Amino acid sequence: MPLDPDDILEPASPRAGHIAEQALLGALFLQPALIAEVDLEALHFDNRTHAVLFAAMRAVPLPDPEHHRENVDWVAAVYAEARPQAPGLPHTYPHTLVQACQHPEHAATYAWMIRAGHARRTLRVHAGRLAQTAADTTLPNQVDATVTQANQLGNLLDQLSGRFAPHPGSLPRTPLPPESAPEASEEAVDDERLLLATATGSPQTVQTMRWLAPADFTSALHGSLWRCITGLVHRGAPVDPVTVLWEAEQSGLLTSTATARSLLELLSDTHGEPDHWGEKIVRRALLHRARTVAGRIVAIADDPATTPHQMITGSRRALADLTPLRTRWQSSTAPTPPTTPRAPRSPAVTRAGPPPRATAARALR
Repeated sequence: MPLDPDDILEPASPRAGHIAEQALLGALFLQPALIAEVDLEALHFDNRTHAVLFAAMRAVPLPDPEHHRENVDWVAAVYAEARPQAPGLPHTYPHTLVQACQHPEHAATYAWMIRAGHARRTLRVHAGRLAQTAADTTLPNQVDATVTQANQLGNLLDQLSGRFAPHPGSLPRTPLPPESAPEASEEAVDDERLLLATATGSPQTVQTMRWLAPADFTSALHGSLWRCITGLVHRGAPVDPVTVLWEAEQSGLLTSTATARSLLELLSDTHGEPDHWGEKIVRRALLHRARTVAGRIVAIADDPATTPHQMITGSRRALADLTPLRTRWQSSTAPTPPTTPRAPRSPAVTRAGPPPRATAARALR
């Protein structure tokens, strides 16, 4: 694909990564033998023209060092190799790159800087895919696709951690965006109301729904009512609309809008099974958390003040916030194991021989 000639123009405010790319290419023009010592690929460059030039350097045979000191034949060959992929590349640009490098012996450090920039961009792309997948309601298996993207993001962080050594102060100082309130859509509210009603009508099912947490609800009131129901169930207390209402009143949930009458009506409107509605609530909470996690990782990757290791550590901590919901989602969708009837206990068999010591002692008294 032909490159835009503006792609190689010096930015008005070049960042350190752009200058490092120029310095590295300048070092390689000065000392082509360094190419064998640089652990880089063309895809690691942010500037497309720089990537084309680096690929051309790899493609053109290395010159004799003595011959290279006396003429620019190899530079011209590299330019000719790159020109078809960069038609707007000025013939003076190699000279500009040479001027950008004052210390060719620092080529390995420049290469490390380029790899760090590539890691930052790659992490941002993966986080963006996670956010996009978690928001794409047209996907047939949206949760599975979201979990797959999260796994790929975790694998990327594992790979990057092996390339960038840890150091003291590895936690990033990037201000992270707070978790936004989940969208309380009409469908979400209806699902939560139906869960509360069916759970009140079938409290025995609540005992198997430990995978659902109050924080999963889009409505704080609904989450608090779920806590009231589970509290009654775990204490072994009777559960019906009246007892749940009493528990809600004791928890300070009754207000001018959440009246006793409205809560009784909510808890009495049962349709379906609790685990069905609970699964939908957890699903919605997982997708919302995935979007939040992705946004935090993007914020970390976009912060140039973070070192690569800080970026990796902070991203791992952000991604770990998704793990509890993933675990609970798996529990909510796992098939319920069949209950095996307990075998009746066999009657005690009289033991032959002398009685135990305690029994014999009592008989002698």
